[in-house]
Amino acid sequence: MAKDPGDGGYGGEATGPERGPVIERRLHPVTPLRRAWAPVAVLAGWAVHDPDQAREQLTRLTTTTVLIGLAVLVPAAAVHGFLSWWFTHFAVTDTELRIRTGLLFRRTAHIRLERIQAVDVNQPLLARVAGVAKLRLDVIGTDKKDELAFLGQDEARALRAELLARAAGFAPETAQEVGEAPARELVRVPPRTLAVSLLLTGTTWGSLVAALVVPPVLWLATHSVWTVLAAGVPLLGTAGASSAGRFVGEYDWTVSESPDGLRIDRGLLDRTHETVPPGRVQTVRIVEPLLWRRWGSLRSSRAGSGGGWVRVELDVAGSSNSVLLPVAPRKVAESVVARVLPGVTVPAASSVVRPPRRARWCAPVWWRGYGVVVTDAVFAVRHGLLRRRLALVPHAKVQSARLTQGPWKRLWGVADVHVDTGANKTVTARLRDAGEAAELLRGQAERSRTGRREARPDRWMA
Repeated sequence: MAKDPGDGGYGGEATGPERGPVIERRLHPVTPLRRAWAPVAVLAGWAVHDPDQAREQLTRLTTTTVLIGLAVLVPAAAVHGFLSWWFTHFAVTDTELRIRTGLLFRRTAHIRLERIQAVDVNQPLLARVAGVAKLRLDVIGTDKKDELAFLGQDEARALRAELLARAAGFAPETAQEVGEAPARELVRVPPRTLAVSLLLTGTTWGSLVAALVVPPVLWLATHSVWTVLAAGVPLLGTAGASSAGRFVGEYDWTVSESPDGLRIDRGLLDRTHETVPPGRVQTVRIVEPLLWRRWGSLRSSRAGSGGGWVRVELDVAGSSNSVLLPVAPRKVAESVVARVLPGVTVPAASSVVRPPRRARWCAPVWWRGYGVVVTDAVFAVRHGLLRRRLALVPHAKVQSARLTQGPWKRLWGVADVHVDTGANKTVTARLRDAGEAAELLRGQAERSRTGRREARPDRWMA
């Protein structure tokens, strides 16, 4: 982005049009250690891209050449890390967050405060040891998150609170005094529940069985170690990511309510603090794997919480936040959904209307898993027999609705109704009676107009 004419030099102050001098700040002094790895990453990328050439070059190197190379590479990496840190500044003005980078080619990013919809604080394991954190910003209209890495842990939290206060409309002179908004814990996922839920997930066992069966079969067929490794290592990685990886990432999952939205704190090694911005949630999906319904119902009945286990996923416009709860009893999950979608009640399973029986000619087995229900607040669609998914779209979030009907579906008098949301996602009510589908389409247009007119403003701390 072009440099603002009102900016000063890369020194301590810049003159902004809003209010006199704007104090510029640097990142934490530990940042050069992170950025010094860039030259090393370039060499590693070259080696991965052309492994044969890299192996050939390594065999030609002598001990003296390696030492000379290290003597050049290490100082160069250190200088690169220091200079990239020295020429990076950020400042908060009355209307925007400015991030200035570059030694030869200078770049200034202007992030309008009113377009910030979430500010997350991430702490990888080494960052936790060093007492620093990474600040990541979700901005409306951008797919990639801007970030400040790294800041001191306390500074990151203070800056996050200030940005959220400014985005909520607080005056600049009071934004720093507001501090972090108080939060009330709604639900915390016990580690034992998380571990059992992963063991009851089909993908976990499927990837584990594949990792144990495929390599021996390949060895018997090819007797090639490289073939076995090429297939076995990715399968083991997939099995680990679907079990141990998810457990580490979703450990101590906590959802809290605050004026700036629902806060999510999670992670065993890398600690992440995310925010689900109010009013920006486009779709909520309640996922029920088959074994979760059985096991969760038994455990919940003993605990008195009622209902099986479910997973709650989100579609948030312009944000990468996609999970609200990794696992929870259904009643607990529904209470959290009511917080993120005020005024919305999750429809009961008995209220979901299945397609007509003739739809079995279009989907012989799976037609029984489809269903739709429309309430005053949401357009709800169910999909799946073994792994059920119930998608809830508030009427105010519907961007468009359309009806599709191919030749085979016309023959059997059924059609699909697609509802598009602001998160570039589509929810489909499949295999509805053609007359019912046309009525759904006409009714949804009116419900969307009424919903947008009565919707609450997408405003923090309102």
